[in-house]
Amino acid sequence: MTRRGLFGLLVLAIIVLIAAALRLSVGRIPAEGGGWSIILAWPPDELRALRMGAMVSALAAGWSLGLAGLLLQVLLRNPLASPWILGLSSGAGLGVMVALALSTFAGLSITGGGGLVLPAVLGALGALALTWGLGRVNGVLDPLRLLLVGVVVASLAGALSMALQDIVPHGLRVDFLDWMMGRIPEAPARSVLWSSLVVAILVTSASWTWADRIDLACLGDDEARSSGLHLARMRTGLFLGAGALTATAVALVGPIGFVGLLAPHLARLLVGPCHRILVPATCLAGVAMLLSAETIRQFIDLGGGRLHVGVLTALLGGPFFLWLLCSGRGWTR
Repeated sequence: MTRRGLFGLLVLAIIVLIAAALRLSVGRIPAEGGGWSIILAWPPDELRALRMGAMVSALAAGWSLGLAGLLLQVLLRNPLASPWILGLSSGAGLGVMVALALSTFAGLSITGGGGLVLPAVLGALGALALTWGLGRVNGVLDPLRLLLVGVVVASLAGALSMALQDIVPHGLRVDFLDWMMGRIPEAPARSVLWSSLVVAILVTSASWTWADRIDLACLGDDEARSSGLHLARMRTGLFLGAGALTATAVALVGPIGFVGLLAPHLARLLVGPCHRILVPATCLAGVAMLLSAETIRQFIDLGGGRLHVGVLTALLGGPFFLWLLCSGRGWTR
């Protein structure tokens, strides 16, 4: 490991530890005359469990989204690629909206106890299957075709979701919008949380093992084939890995943007382009970004409650990405 790589990992690890400590210790108490006051103190047992739940959820989702973004950028050879490119987030949103509409007509309530998780997963997997099926040419995944199909699938799923909002009662639109803006659950469904962690560990292990092959895949098709790399198999593995990571993350925290787009760029700036070190660095960068955003939002109250974490990642990530784009530092080899 190079000195640059070790320093980059250390910086990211320190950010994660600081953000985790603040998320556990930051609290709010009613202030005299109305409003809230921010306090820093070790939480009592009943609050500690909730804050730990939020911290672990942010860790799992940030890890998954960051690595998914890296795999997609390698697969599509496009620095703008992110989990959104598969249409998974829009597909998950469509699944949730369909479930809300059906439950309303049946007189049921599925908004509590993780009831939106299964439709989110099914919607994301449906979008994954459609993008995978249409993104191949002669049975082989084609990066450009996959990119275009993902954009179209995302647009169609988003349009159908908006159309369904005209069908459901007005009150359910609030639940849908709340989920679509992204939220870190303080009491996540254990099955979803563990699924996200297990998938993240498995895909990370496979990606780290394939690090040398991923480096070859970034050189170009001719160079990769001349080195003996089976590109079709590699692209299928990258696509399925990114899809599984995104589906579990979206089911856990909702469609949070910019983490999967920016985490690989941030890690690449700190540790360089070698994927042997870039894979774990990107996982740490995703955790650092989402956990930091979850911590920062505890200080922001616009009068109607704390700011949604998905809104904050967009507000912070947008300018950062524009800086990367204008400076030319985001995609280096």
